[in-house]
Formats: sequence, C-alpha cells, structure tokens
Amino acid sequence: MPQKYIPPNEIRIVFDPGLAELVRGGCREVSYPLKRRASIKDIVESLGIPHTEVGSFRLRERRLYWDYIPSGGENLRVESIVPPFDVTSPGYLRPNSLPDPKFVCDVNVGKLAVLMRMIGADAWMENEWDDACIAAAAQKFGRVVLSKDSGLLKRKQIEFGRLVRSEDPDRQLKEVVDFFGIRPGPFFTRCLRCNSRLVPVEKSRIEHRLLPKTRKYFHEFFLCPGCGRIYWSGSHMDKMRDRLRAVGIL
Repeated sequence: MPQKYIPPNEIRIVFDPGLAELVRGGCREVSYPLKRRASIKDIVESLGIPHTEVGSFRLRERRLYWDYIPSGGENLRVESIVPPFDVTSPGYLRPNSLPDPKFVCDVNVGKLAVLMRMIGADAWMENEWDDACIAAAAQKFGRVVLSKDSGLLKRKQIEFGRLVRSEDPDRQLKEVVDFFGIRPGPFFTRCLRCNSRLVPVEKSRIEHRLLPKTRKYFHEFFLCPGCGRIYWSGSHMDKMRDRLRAVGIL
C-alpha cells in the first residue's frame, strides 16, 4: 500500500495506541508543520506527550535519539514503553539506568504513595514539594516520578516516570506494579506516613503509648524511626490485606 504524500514542510507522526490517548485531540496520526527547528522530543511534548512515556522513536527501521531534528516529508513513529519496564536495565533512550526502582510521588497521587509503602516499595511524597523540588529529587537521588501532571513529567531533569492513568488509588497501585514489574513485598515494612523502614521494638519501651486493649492483646510491635509511629498486626492489617487482594496484589 503506497504511503500518503507528506509535504516537504511537514512531517507525519504515527503514535502507538497507548500514546494516542495523550495527544491533544486523541489523534493517532498527526501532520506536524515544521515552522521551527526542533528536536523530536520537543515536538512530541508540544503535542501533549511527556518524554517519560516514550519507548522509542523510529524513522522506518532506524531508531532515533531525543535530539533528532526531523526533516520535511518524513514519516515518524512514536512507540510506547513496553511493560514491564525495567528501570535497572540500560536502554537506547535511557542509557543511564537506575540501581533499583525507587519512587517519588506528586501530591496528586498521594494515596498511591501510601499504598506503595504498604507493599514495601520505597515511595517519597512530601505535601510541600513543588514541581521543581520533585524534579530535583528525582535527578539527584535516582527516583522514578509518579504523577498525573504531564507538565511535571516534561521537565528535563526527570528521566524515568509514569503518567498515571487510573483515577482510583487501588487501580493506580495495580497499574504501577504491572507497568514497572514490581515484585511486592516484604509487605507492611515501611511507615505509611513517612516511608521510613520499620524496626522491631520491645513492648516495654512503648507500652505507655498504647491504648488499654492494644496493650492487653498484642505483644509484637514495630516503630518508625522517622516519625515515631507505632505499628502492630491488628484488624487494620487484615483490612489492608483484603484491599490488596481485591486488586490482585496479594
């Protein structure tokens, strides 16, 4: 089948279905006029897709890098990242892999951050952090940014990220676990409030802080060294396990 004619002052961009939904207007094919000299990364982001969502750029069988400057008449393809996305393995567009999958969450997915901690994932989230703080933390500490804000994920300091599609926090957790191939666990080993790893603590040390029924019926406790919160395996743990089972995590 012959290809469509592309004028010499335009390029044609074809997006994978997983990216087309992010393009303004939801178009899978876009005719883009070359009014300025711009990289393929800049062009795609101007159409609404953060670079964190791109798996590859292709001109026929040739792979392109972020800084490729398109010429008129070209037919380009933009492909999604194929899950599970292993951020610890170098790729063509992202040769600088991460030593391990650690995350930083925007406040717009704050409930997701809590659920990530529930399954043992390292997930930072600070209410007072703005976009600049999140981007700086991601770059300095090698963290994957999770957000529903496409503008944040277009920041150049952010190399790894995910524009979270789901609205429901439980489904967001399943989405992120599946996309990054996270192996949940060990469960309930992080503070849900501040993300610190919990440490065992003798009951005698924190007994004065316990309610009477908790003091009477429970004997194994964990303490957050960051914020001082106390954890134990009560009925609230059963409810959290049921919640994780409902989305297929446990």
